[in-house]
Amino acid sequence: MPVNVIIHVSLIFFVVYLLVSSTSNAEGFEIESQDVRRSEFPDNFLFGTAVSSYQVEGGYLEDGKGLSNWDVFTHIPGNIKNNENGDDADDDYHLFLEDAEIAQSLGVNAYRFSISWARILPRGRFGEVNPGGIKFYNKIIDNLLLRGIEPFLTIHHFDLPQELEDRYGAWLSPLMQDDFLLLAETCFKSFGDRVKYWTTINEPNMFAEMSYVRGLYPPAHCSPPFGNCSVGNADIEPLIVVHNMLLAHGKAVKLYRERFQSKQGGSIGLVVHLHMYEPLRDVESDRQAVNRALAFTGGWVLDPLVFGDYPPEMRQYHRSELPRFSSEETEYMRGSIDFIGLNHYSTLYAKDCIHSPCVLGGDHFIRGFTFTTGERDGILIGEPVIPFLALACLLSCIALGSPCTIYNLVI
Repeated sequence: MPVNVIIHVSLIFFVVYLLVSSTSNAEGFEIESQDVRRSEFPDNFLFGTAVSSYQVEGGYLEDGKGLSNWDVFTHIPGNIKNNENGDDADDDYHLFLEDAEIAQSLGVNAYRFSISWARILPRGRFGEVNPGGIKFYNKIIDNLLLRGIEPFLTIHHFDLPQELEDRYGAWLSPLMQDDFLLLAETCFKSFGDRVKYWTTINEPNMFAEMSYVRGLYPPAHCSPPFGNCSVGNADIEPLIVVHNMLLAHGKAVKLYRERFQSKQGGSIGLVVHLHMYEPLRDVESDRQAVNRALAFTGGWVLDPLVFGDYPPEMRQYHRSELPRFSSEETEYMRGSIDFIGLNHYSTLYAKDCIHSPCVLGGDHFIRGFTFTTGERDGILIGEPVIPFLALACLLSCIALGSPCTIYNLVI
């Protein structure tokens, strides 16, 4: 089955600016700026923008929405800088028509947004579907299509009903797979007649990193040396969380293909968080560290979806701690992507921590016994650029040692 690769620019994505290559040599670094015209791209090439529900919607308890994990987390003093929260955010819940108009004015033809799980299923499978939430997203989809903008719908982007966290620990429990399947089915039934591009889950590996290794996102689980949370095991819990997310993805894709895809004509995939890596030192151990770093980030998520199991590097070092897929699970996991979304943030150096001492957790299982850094001998791996441009690095075009070319899209 052919798999398309969709390159995302994190929050502002597909985009207006594309950073196509970067360099590891800061000396003699050159930045060339040149215009790229839309006519130079195929007719079916999509340019777009993107948002996620908690970051833009606001309206956090309006029209039947329930409390999400982020609603609860951000209201705990000290969790967020200046004790800010997303109660109002960008007020997209009330201003979505203006947002669609702005997107159209940019000349884009794709718009990625995510569902607030607690807005359409406030209590998960322990309650009813909220018609107010369905109505809201129907309005977004219909208005995008009226403006000639293709909706890209992400079913889950980090926010979930707090009740699922309270009842059974959310993604730490296999019960979460059934709740996600209900969410996906509700979305397919409600929006699938118009939505042709589905992302099941945004960046499972990033979610595990921030929520269960560093403890910076809800439910704030971590352990030393990554953080000092009241609960958590940073070497074990992320493996369980990603495993449940991948199985939830696989079940949702199986459901979509069996009951909806032939009639609705859409495609479905998953978005993964990625870095590219270069060896910190010109030694074989660091070259092996590069392989482990790739396996323990992108491979962690993508290998099961392509090959039906985790990367051999993870099996070698995690052993019994890494969950296993049953033969039935392997069958529906393998090939469970019509496309792959890549959020590529930057390139880093990788250093071996098996034969060399390391700091900052590089000597832990969850890091693949690899230390990563953005600089060597005080010199950055590449010239600093405007942050959102850096997010637009195309993974397939990274060419270390090459000049950096920034393309300004002329719509």
